[in-house]
Amino acid sequence: MAALSPASKKALANLRAFTPQSTNFYKLPLARRAAVLILLFADRKGDLRVVLTIRSAGLKSYAGQAALPGGKADSLQETPWMTARREAFEEIGLPMSDDKLPSGYSVEHLTELPANLAMTELGVRPCVAYLKAPMPSSDNKEPNVAKDILPKLDAREVAAVFTAPFYNFLREKDVDPKTRETSPGEWYKGSWHSWHETAWRMHQFFVAVSPSTVFLANAKPSPRERKDLARETTEEKMPSKSTNSTLQPPLPRSFYAITNDALRQPRYRVFGMTARILVECARIAFGENPEFEHNADFGDEEMIERLLQIGRLSSVKKEGETLTRDVMMQAAKAKLS
Repeated sequence: MAALSPASKKALANLRAFTPQSTNFYKLPLARRAAVLILLFADRKGDLRVVLTIRSAGLKSYAGQAALPGGKADSLQETPWMTARREAFEEIGLPMSDDKLPSGYSVEHLTELPANLAMTELGVRPCVAYLKAPMPSSDNKEPNVAKDILPKLDAREVAAVFTAPFYNFLREKDVDPKTRETSPGEWYKGSWHSWHETAWRMHQFFVAVSPSTVFLANAKPSPRERKDLARETTEEKMPSKSTNSTLQPPLPRSFYAITNDALRQPRYRVFGMTARILVECARIAFGENPEFEHNADFGDEEMIERLLQIGRLSSVKKEGETLTRDVMMQAAKAKLS
């Protein structure tokens, strides 16, 4: 593997030096805690790439969508880093300790980002890590990070795992000229939408994939199963509509639909909270703002704190309970401690 590029070295240094604000994550009950892993590694050019998954069509939440490895906490004693590592082990087979990685590999915990509030009313703490590969062996054979680490998938949770150029999450077009020439479609689309009366930038990235950057799980649901699950999950994830919204309306139901041949597309769509987290992480790493419009803040710490102040995000979610406009207006008036 080539040595890290100067930009990659600086990005990792910036992430190591980043100290997030105090978090409300630990104020949340266990049922509301989750974490994701932003796993970075260097490609053969020394540029950073990030690991992503396509969630299984059999899952109840976000089925068939691109996501970072992650999930809910198992106990109050489990830190976000522990949750992220455990979930990455269960989903993509990333060992939880360096001594169980292939010889010469190691995982460095770089930092953690402010918590985000998911539509499912979870506080999600992003944990950033760097997967370091060994130097070439005596026979000059270079290690292949993706091939050595990633293809161990749990098909019950993950339909595919793929990698994307990390720096590109700050750009409107593919940085690599060859990708622009050979991969149909565009890299970025974005627009402002209303999320409970808050202006929220919806990023959509379309990651070009190839046999060297994507790995499919063996077991796949039938097309009919994917269609049925797509219908079920899109109905439960849709934001509630507000006829009095002063912003653009919520995204249409079709936006969340899963196409039957999603895994056969030349580009995989990364959007929603996952896209926002990657943009925020890239902003910190490279010390740049993106070329496109974006939310200036990082995470949803204040929103989470305000909701906790009015008694929301409790350990038990009541039937039909959603974050409506009235709830968010009440939270906006709450006095922060």
